[in-house]
Amino acid sequence: MSAAIDTIIDDFAFLDEWEDRYRYLIELGRSLPPMPEAARTDANKVRGCASQVWLESRVEQTGAGPALHFTGDSDAHIVRGLVAVALAFFSGRPAQEIIAADAQGLFRQLGLAEHLTPQRSNGLNSMVNRIKADAASALAG
Repeated sequence: MSAAIDTIIDDFAFLDEWEDRYRYLIELGRSLPPMPEAARTDANKVRGCASQVWLESRVEQTGAGPALHFTGDSDAHIVRGLVAVALAFFSGRPAQEIIAADAQGLFRQLGLAEHLTPQRSNGLNSMVNRIKADAASALAG
């Protein structure tokens, strides 16, 4: 895992109150680099999210096969933070690792599974499914 996701895990463990964790998620979202307006296309929109979420993937061919780099954004503060967590976990990894990665285990470790609304949980799952589908597509092609 990347140093960024390790830092997020450590920061979540340090914060006792869920209100503080939500604030931290919002700060993570604010730290995302801005997504170019041209990337906010229908093709990059993640289906199954109550908020608007966009994910763009870029495939890099490496000696070990394709690796994927993601950019993302959302129109909702907490969801933008969830996008930041997902990108920290997945971006830059080889496609095989992305497909095998246990995102649900990470979300349980962070406590997100029990503290997100069902709509946000569904949206987070939709993001993960989209990322894994992009990785499978990169391997196939």
